[in-house]
Amino acid sequence: MPEVVIIGSERSEAGIPAAMEILRRGGSALEAVERGLIACEDNLADHYVGTGGLPNARGIVELDASIMVGSSRAFGAVGAVKNFPNPISIARAVLEQLPQHALLVGEGAEAFADSLGFTRAELLTPEAKALWLEQLKSVNSESIEGENTKAMSGDERYRQAAIELVKKFAPHEGPWGTINIIALDRSGEIVCGVSTSGYPYKHPGRVGDSSIPGAGNYADLRYGAAACTGRGELSLRGGTARTVVENMRVGLSPEDACFEALIDARNLPDDFRAELRCLALTPDGRHGGAAGMEGSTYTLMTEHSTQPEFRPRKALL
Repeated sequence: MPEVVIIGSERSEAGIPAAMEILRRGGSALEAVERGLIACEDNLADHYVGTGGLPNARGIVELDASIMVGSSRAFGAVGAVKNFPNPISIARAVLEQLPQHALLVGEGAEAFADSLGFTRAELLTPEAKALWLEQLKSVNSESIEGENTKAMSGDERYRQAAIELVKKFAPHEGPWGTINIIALDRSGEIVCGVSTSGYPYKHPGRVGDSSIPGAGNYADLRYGAAACTGRGELSLRGGTARTVVENMRVGLSPEDACFEALIDARNLPDDFRAELRCLALTPDGRHGGAAGMEGSTYTLMTEHSTQPEFRPRKALL
């Protein structure tokens, strides 16, 4: 019988203890991953997932999430969801109750959530709104509109302004980014889940790697599971999560599999390059991660852990 193991990205420690309690009781990895990410989504101090997530360039919080089961490679995801605080639960519902599909976005995902009785809520908290407004103050309105914008329609002017906001805004100080959790349960099942509010002040409708299998999330019980945080457009283009799993398939350790996948993504040209990180877990409980800079960690709990442990990721630099 495998020893239960759970790992997660930075700030997953808000949810991993609750997830481990489920695994210790013999619960499924699917249930544990969902429960752990719900706790992260409900953490109002975290402005990169769930309630309190930082909004898009229009000031609206849009959430992405996905969950994948290693034994069947079944996948459920939602993207650009508004007004629902726990997108990971909607993603699980897509996986289990809408097997003819794998991904729902926007209004369609919201209608599906309504049909199942999920509760709507305001996601933009006063603190997150204050952070957004502070960023707005830092942008010169003349530079947003640019030359000749007075002759454009209002919609076109807004579109150009939104694009400029995406370019100009930066995350607030402190830990930030997507959260992912990977769990191995007593039955040997492995499940990977991801939740995010996406890049702060993004263009409305932007969906990142967190909702896409093989990019931000991938699980294959034969070899392991992997997930990414950071510059989602890079992992979308590089298929980074799937690359990590393929690297483990050919015999690399989880740490080296992540490291080599980041090297592959680093070679892609990108004018908006930012750090990409990944982590991985194998069916026999080995784990590891890699990042673009020194000092990056991931979170670990085993059946015998009394509290979350923080392990270093292998750094590219």
